[in-house]
Amino acid sequence: MATAEAESTSSAITGVGRQLERTAADFVREHRLPGAAVGIVHGYELVWSAGTGFADIEARRGPDARTLYRVASITKTFTGTAIMQLRDEGRLHLDDPAVAHLPELRDAESPFGPIETVTIRRLLSHESGLMGDPPGTDWTEPIYEGDARASLARVAEIGTRVAPNTQQKYSNLGYQLLGEIVARVSGMPYAEYVEEAILGPLGMGSSGFDPLPEDMEGRRATGYGPRGFSDDLLVSVEAPSCQAEGGLSSSVEDMARWITFQFRHDGGPREGAQVLAGSTLAEMHTPRYLDTDGEWRVAFGLAWYAYRRDDGVWVQHSGGIHGFTTNVCFDPKTKVGAIALVNGSSSPEKLSMELATIARDAVRAAPSPVAPPAPLPAEWSELLGLYADRDHLQLLRLEWRDGKLTFVDTESADWKPTLEPTGDPDRFIVAAGVRDSGEPCLFARRADGRIQSVMLGSQVLSRLDAVAPSE
Repeated sequence: MATAEAESTSSAITGVGRQLERTAADFVREHRLPGAAVGIVHGYELVWSAGTGFADIEARRGPDARTLYRVASITKTFTGTAIMQLRDEGRLHLDDPAVAHLPELRDAESPFGPIETVTIRRLLSHESGLMGDPPGTDWTEPIYEGDARASLARVAEIGTRVAPNTQQKYSNLGYQLLGEIVARVSGMPYAEYVEEAILGPLGMGSSGFDPLPEDMEGRRATGYGPRGFSDDLLVSVEAPSCQAEGGLSSSVEDMARWITFQFRHDGGPREGAQVLAGSTLAEMHTPRYLDTDGEWRVAFGLAWYAYRRDDGVWVQHSGGIHGFTTNVCFDPKTKVGAIALVNGSSSPEKLSMELATIARDAVRAAPSPVAPPAPLPAEWSELLGLYADRDHLQLLRLEWRDGKLTFVDTESADWKPTLEPTGDPDRFIVAAGVRDSGEPCLFARRADGRIQSVMLGSQVLSRLDAVAPSE
């Protein structure tokens, strides 16, 4: 983020700091909760955070941005990221049947067709139809089998409950199995893989799986059960052991790092702290399943889901496990996000979206500095100009626009395919978002080296050169 923009953002968020604090405090008070740690992200930094109430009532210890909470199902976004890393490395494919990596599933119940219909992609987006929890689960006790190998040992009790790809059916078991796929494909235990390939590179040193180091354990909030018939809040029963589906503990500081990472869509290939290619991040955020026909409210992507609220859409994930409820949400367009970590029973998505909306409104109202345009790479300057499809009398302009090579058709304002380089200066790939996505774009030259035409997908466009003035 440019310095001027960072200062403008910080000032805008600071200006609504009291409103943010009041919103968090009102939520805790209204829902009679022990406390919450909250934060706001804009761009690539945590610009505001606060703690309200108590991380531990008996000790009168208040929460802050370093207090640890069980983030529960937010863990699924890390599991999804691990799967996508392995996909990008060519070690698995999203359309692989899960049984190809977990042969035990061959004996699972599959009344709606072959077990191969339960694919990695469908598990990621909760469209596999798989049962919701491991065999024998009873959340009231709680009884929960958190070891995928033990669950697979009871494979005769595992099966699909609805036809795959017909509806969203949330499945903790599905993500437990995805974690086992990560372990088997990578050759590392799931938690070890996540710590080495994701948490470490992102600097998320206050996040991890049980058992936590002593210094981290001392910063953990105490989880409380739901309020009964009085204001007394009792310490919750111990949460069941699990990993890939909900075992991570983290803090506002580290969840802010997780959100800012989601904004690195222009980060290029996976390298260092760019633990996933920017294009893959965008793929994960893109909605796949809509919960209703027509105007949708909730839409699932790959390990994330989108929630429509007022005039915006928030990509997010919630978590809930004994003693803790959590949510992170963000808007990739404005690069605004919020974190709400609660050590009690609540609807944290309501709090985080309320905080995020206040912050986004403040950012929108702040004056935006004018940034200099991205310079045109010299080797692409000769590609720019007018191109024509003579048969259909179609005229297109190839422009350098917003830092990208972009075709513009004045007759179709919504069709603006952008070109991704391939390493060959005359060969590109059409970027995602249009009908031509993934198709090649190849420029042809005359004998003297000047551009003669371009083949965009299966369409050839002739280059139009300016007519030299007559003498």
